[in-house]
Amino acid sequence: MNMSASANFAQAGPGKLRGELRVEEPMSRHVSWRAGGCVKQFFKPADLAELQVFLPTLPRGEPLLFVGLGSNLLVRDGGFKGTIVLTTPTLHGLVLDAADATIVCAGAGVASPHVAKFAARHSLVAAEWLAGVPGTVGGALAMNAGCYGTETWEQVVDCTTIDRDGVLHTRTSADFEIGYRHVAAKSVNEEWFVAARFCFQPGDASLAKARIKELLAKRMASQPLDKPNAGSTFRNPPGDHAARLIESCGLKGCAIGGAQVSIKHANFIINTGTASAADIENMIAHMQVTVKEKTGVELVREVKIVGDAR
Repeated sequence: MNMSASANFAQAGPGKLRGELRVEEPMSRHVSWRAGGCVKQFFKPADLAELQVFLPTLPRGEPLLFVGLGSNLLVRDGGFKGTIVLTTPTLHGLVLDAADATIVCAGAGVASPHVAKFAARHSLVAAEWLAGVPGTVGGALAMNAGCYGTETWEQVVDCTTIDRDGVLHTRTSADFEIGYRHVAAKSVNEEWFVAARFCFQPGDASLAKARIKELLAKRMASQPLDKPNAGSTFRNPPGDHAARLIESCGLKGCAIGGAQVSIKHANFIINTGTASAADIENMIAHMQVTVKEKTGVELVREVKIVGDAR
């Protein structure tokens, strides 16, 4: 998809459905934990125009969820009784703004590390931190993802959302309540992110690329990337780190079924190969209860859990 600005998404017109529409699709294929139940209806649109046509066909009360890489999501074993839209193969535009070369326009389905690398290739700096975010632009917008001292919405110029009628809207940070790993629309209407524009600074491309390489190496060394996981399970409490608290409670290596607290990073739960969504959810609850009992701190989930128990 060619984009010179977020507004370019609005130029897409309606078209005939050409994407994939599946029923009872196993979400274990689409979440990074590789566990969980089926979704009633799974739609992979061919392009944004097709998504605009598709959404108004859904019943008004139909539960609807947009999913990118599924890196911050758990679908319970009983499945999700609604529709899931997959953004990764469709909303993948990534270009410089035609009017301002410091602005990067990205589709919601673009993996966050790709934004970092794209910015560096175009001699833009301050995007390097995105190399440490395992999800997509859409997910980063929805939860105000952050690491290494920077958060998503600090660099957003504006974004494009879509509503149930397939209508596109341009939104800014003023339209949302934004906090630490929290984004809530002030409007009562349901909308989902389809694109955003980010502002970075001109700088040394070689230094930016070196920083990205350094951050990726740090991530490889400190996180259990060889096993299915969903990144950080809990938010960091004020003035502390969830991983430190979990480790201090002796939970590293603790297992429930196929779900295990990573020995490498205590804030990660890994699927050792046989974990059900229930195993993972039970482990999350066990960690919260244990940390609360031993430290008095209530851990708040970063991970989104949807669907029904079996």
